[in-house]
Amino acid sequence: MSQIKPTGQEGEEAFATLRNNANAIRAICSAVEGTLGPKGLDTMLVGTQGEVVITNDGVTILEKMDVTHPAARLLIQVARSQQHQVGDGTTTATVLAGALVAEGVAQVTRGVPVAKVVRGVQDGVGTALESLARRARPLEGMSDPLLYRIAYIAGREHADLAKLIVEGAKRLGPAKLREPHFRFSDVVMSHGKAANEVWPGLLINKKPANAQLDFPPDTAQVLLFQDAFEPETVDEEALMTDAGFHKQTQLREQFRALLEKLVELRVGFVASERAVDPEAEQFCTDHGIMVLQRLPRAELRRIAEYTGARPIRRSGLRKPASELAGYLGFAGHVAYDERLESVRLAEGKGRTQVSIVVGASTSEVVGERLRIARDAASSVQAALRGGCLPGGGAAEMAVAHELDRHRETVQGMEGFGIAAVAQALRKPMAQIVVNAGYNPLEKVEEVKAAQIASSNDALGIDCDTGSVADMMAAGVVDPAEVKLHALQAAGEVACAVLRIHTVIKMRPRTEE
Repeated sequence: MSQIKPTGQEGEEAFATLRNNANAIRAICSAVEGTLGPKGLDTMLVGTQGEVVITNDGVTILEKMDVTHPAARLLIQVARSQQHQVGDGTTTATVLAGALVAEGVAQVTRGVPVAKVVRGVQDGVGTALESLARRARPLEGMSDPLLYRIAYIAGREHADLAKLIVEGAKRLGPAKLREPHFRFSDVVMSHGKAANEVWPGLLINKKPANAQLDFPPDTAQVLLFQDAFEPETVDEEALMTDAGFHKQTQLREQFRALLEKLVELRVGFVASERAVDPEAEQFCTDHGIMVLQRLPRAELRRIAEYTGARPIRRSGLRKPASELAGYLGFAGHVAYDERLESVRLAEGKGRTQVSIVVGASTSEVVGERLRIARDAASSVQAALRGGCLPGGGAAEMAVAHELDRHRETVQGMEGFGIAAVAQALRKPMAQIVVNAGYNPLEKVEEVKAAQIASSNDALGIDCDTGSVADMMAAGVVDPAEVKLHALQAAGEVACAVLRIHTVIKMRPRTEE
């Protein structure tokens, strides 16, 4: 089988598209693989207007790159999927996808049919996913010391950010972090004028609509509108008639009367998804009621969950005060922070929330620290959900050896695809070793021999000394979910690229 060769010029032409796509993907991978591992370096992105972004984050690099090649865009989808589903590991997913494509192309250009390689890659990825899932170690609750190590590794060894994320996670608790639709990274925000802080409540990045802003910290009943906080209106056509104009005047007078219910119910905080009527804003200001307008629906939902409020429409103000009281939430602390230009809510009667503030000195550094902190938050949440695995490419190396043994039991040419997956799984460790300044061929073989001799899948390379070390004992750990999704997404896009035989430009869309 090792003697398989493509047939002359005809074979070269058949592989032209495949090689072109592979070269484009290789170019994309080269832009991010230098950031992998503890010795990875940053990338500077420069915009057309001179704007600068300095980052180590794979998805940020790929999102901001000027990419036109269609196959390269497929690779960027891997990073986007990884970011959306897990929130970390975008560089690992990209490197794995690039390695799978490169190894698959190498097999195809040797003469192995594409269909056989693709089927073998699918088999190999499926087997590898099962092996990784089987090796995952569960965390022992919020007190497990590995939780900090996960935040520290994902946070690129920023100890202050790791402590911040772990403190926030402990305040939220494991039940909240394991909720399917809750994203821990969403509670992390940054500010150039702030110090690092974990606020036990909500920080709403919005300036009150009130003319005055000096609201003293106080308890407040909370009323939320899922539309505009203004009088009901008649349509423009009816407004042109006397009856319509009279009706609009009546509605405004009724609205003024309904505002008195806010005082009766001791409402101290009002938030609206849309605009706030100037008269309503003045009434609230006169009675010490803070008003926020034009809040995103997701933000309004967070406030509702935290305070226990039930959003109403403006017509809901017509309800009797006793009935309207059932829609109110409560917060024991409501205040506007001028330094952060945000409203602070605390001691809500609803579900537990925290807000994590990441500070820095400049806008460029603030943006990068925010990305790092969100990666750490995503990794902590993923580890609590699915456990952890040895980092530094050690787990992938162990699975690669298992795939080598599986390859020996497979009859047929699908075995070449399985071999491609096994070789691609060694790429993360090889790249980490390269970034640390060592010979990847030597170190990868050294780890392979050590893992086989000791039956220990946690052995990897210490990037400071270059010697073989136990990654679990050294605290170099990664969330299992990050590795599992990265491999799955990489396998899917690699198979899609390998199957592309022809690229045809579509005609432009024309309006009928």
